[in-house]
Amino acid sequence: MTALTLSTSSAAALRADAVVVGVAKGAKGPVVAAGAEAVDKAFGGKLAAVLETLGATGAEGEVTKLPAASGLKAPVVLAVGLGDVPAKDDGYDAETLRRAAGTASRALSGSKKGAFALPIEDVASAAAVAEGALLGAYTYDKSNGNGGSAKDSKNTKNAKDAKDADKKNNGPLAEVALVGGKPRDKAYKAAAERASALVEEINRARDLINTPSNLLNPADFAAEAVAAAKEHGLKTEVLDEKALKKGGYGGILGVGQGSEAPPRLVRIAYTHPKAEKTLALVGKGITYDSGGISLKPAGHNETMKCDMSGAAAVFATVVAAARLGLRVNLTGWLALAENMPSGSATRPGDVLSMYGGKTVEVLNTDAEGRLVLADAITRAGEEKPDAIVDVATLTGAMVLALGNRTFGIMTNDEAFRTSLHEIAEEAGEQSWPMPLPTHLRKGIDSPVADLANMGERMGGGLVAGIFLKEFVADGITWGHLDIAGPAFNEAGPFGYTPKGGTGAAVRTLVRLAERAADGDLG
Repeated sequence: MTALTLSTSSAAALRADAVVVGVAKGAKGPVVAAGAEAVDKAFGGKLAAVLETLGATGAEGEVTKLPAASGLKAPVVLAVGLGDVPAKDDGYDAETLRRAAGTASRALSGSKKGAFALPIEDVASAAAVAEGALLGAYTYDKSNGNGGSAKDSKNTKNAKDAKDADKKNNGPLAEVALVGGKPRDKAYKAAAERASALVEEINRARDLINTPSNLLNPADFAAEAVAAAKEHGLKTEVLDEKALKKGGYGGILGVGQGSEAPPRLVRIAYTHPKAEKTLALVGKGITYDSGGISLKPAGHNETMKCDMSGAAAVFATVVAAARLGLRVNLTGWLALAENMPSGSATRPGDVLSMYGGKTVEVLNTDAEGRLVLADAITRAGEEKPDAIVDVATLTGAMVLALGNRTFGIMTNDEAFRTSLHEIAEEAGEQSWPMPLPTHLRKGIDSPVADLANMGERMGGGLVAGIFLKEFVADGITWGHLDIAGPAFNEAGPFGYTPKGGTGAAVRTLVRLAERAADGDLG
């Protein structure tokens, strides 16, 4: 994990591999942003002109490297674009700073230390730069195929050598020094500590998502949760296939019965003695999704290790809440299964008896996420939390509707839907409120069961939400986050977002937990 330090040193005096400055897109050319005054002074007040000569415009995401002027301790200046110069007195918003810092961290991959002299006006902007820089510094350690855990390698020495080579060539920026941070100020110190803990848990989720499915089946995932729980003082309960059968968890069992790797349901809980609110988070954890008997076509299988991103987000959120000591009770439910075709797999047309007694006709075995979530949502509701939020890479329809960077929000409470959208925006994640039209409910009627797992093709993401709503206990506020788009980035990295697993929804869920700790659930 990249180290984060707060520095009161001048950007010119700080020893680092590079000093990072912001440059904005002005009406007459690039404009050097606040925070870089000492660096600009070293260039005789002409840093903007030099950058323009080198082709810099200040456009968002643009990176320009140049040799440092005399008087700077760092040998390199890295100018990162901030986009348009903000309106007078507005300053740069938090997400702009996050993305710029993340872009700079990626550009400094393999370096020992970067001095970030971006615009820091207050604690909030310092927190944004810290988050962005740490998020952007992430790299997945491929030396072992499972996040770099050498203990599982047959040849520890070779794994270590490969890891050392990876760090030398492609490893993350080792240290972020925040110029303008105030190490003796309690608020700045708390913001830095929060950023470090939050990002470390987001990276936990990213590592799990990026791990190949042959190295992360449901039992492996459950073991990861148990290990983390022991480390952070959390309570866990793991239901294996025998316990699931005894308990009547037909959805999870039905999805997992075609695989040689049996399913699991994990309960991981954090409690605070002074908590007044209780949240239940439910995560879809399909460690590999072939589609089952309704096999996915060629070209749609290759990234299906990411279909457990919802469970990874829930897991990371519960651990983050414990590390931050939030005054809230938080229970995570990880519904883990592998969806495979075989002679024992659930067939289209089969009827499953779900946890709680409802029956479901399975019309498409590739609509499996809603089946495992339904069992877990019903079970979570028995504990009568103040709210349940499920998180899932649930439907391709949501990607078609909102694209690859925005997740959809559906709820049974309009005020809660608005609150979740505001919380996501506050956390820096793109989301959009979606409806649950009542006329679509008829489409999941079944002649042989209480309901079917498929309905109308158009509006498929909404149909999935309507299906899940059927399993929410009366009187419980519920939200559904469909993160199918932003959970896994198949394109190139951008801002603080890496290629591969992104850890989508963790920041939103942690912020929700923080609000709940303050007694506000919207």
